[in-house]
Amino acid sequence: MSKENAIKIFEQKQVRTHWDEEREKWYFSIVDVIAVLTDSPNPRKYWSVLKTRLKKEGSELATNCSQLKMQSADGKFYNTDVADTETLLRIIQSIPSPKAEPFKQWLAKVGYERMQEIADPEQSLDRARENWQKLGHSEKWIQQRMSGQETRNKLTDYWKESGVEKPDEFAMLTNIIHQEWTGLTVKKHKDLKGLKSQNLRDHMSEAELIFTALAELSTRQIAEAEKAKGIQQNSIASKKGGTVARIARNELESRTGQKVVTSENFLPPPTEKKKLNKKK
Repeated sequence: MSKENAIKIFEQKQVRTHWDEEREKWYFSIVDVIAVLTDSPNPRKYWSVLKTRLKKEGSELATNCSQLKMQSADGKFYNTDVADTETLLRIIQSIPSPKAEPFKQWLAKVGYERMQEIADPEQSLDRARENWQKLGHSEKWIQQRMSGQETRNKLTDYWKESGVEKPDEFAMLTNIIHQEWTGLTVKKHKDLKGLKSQNLRDHMSEAELIFTALAELSTRQIAEAEKAKGIQQNSIASKKGGTVARIARNELESRTGQKVVTSENFLPPPTEKKKLNKKK
């Protein structure tokens, strides 16, 4: 996840966001916000109905919304309706929800924190660490996650420099690496863990993080050695990098008798979810 695109957490629910550096504005996925406010089983349909109603009422709110490519639960990037803070606050007024006021306060906090992060970038790392702690991760896991993210960033930097530019191309290369070392697509791995819109890496075990980092480190070094350019050559390097991690995974599993890729995640257990819902 780049600095411009990030997942924000409100009451343990994730909201996809985009920071527009030029306009200095946050943009929020509207369907994610609706999912937070309404607990609707189908927030996309809820938003579709709300848009139609707003248009009939003569409101320009729907037309004020933009579309940005955002990563979906299947790991691919799709055009997604987004709104800046001002427009989103007006949309929230059209949604009856007891969470409306707490969410407005959360929006203000997100904006304030971004201003702090621009002045002091280290604060963004501190907030990421805080979010992972809220999900129940240990300090050892957090260190591994941050180290893996640095490895990931170096790989994506290489891809950008070698002519890979589109988000869906990044997703495709990531999926090649992932499937090669795990035997599963990113989506199938998320399904195994019972995840939906959550970030897969935030729910990996320590071993899964380590092998993911090995696969991505190997991919970058192979791509650099072969001077891979464009999507086709980087696809070949990605498969080779994933193979390095797969061989290592198979060796470890044969010696320990334990699977590296598991259904383990950091979602609240059903009993905890019920408690959280009662508190709401």
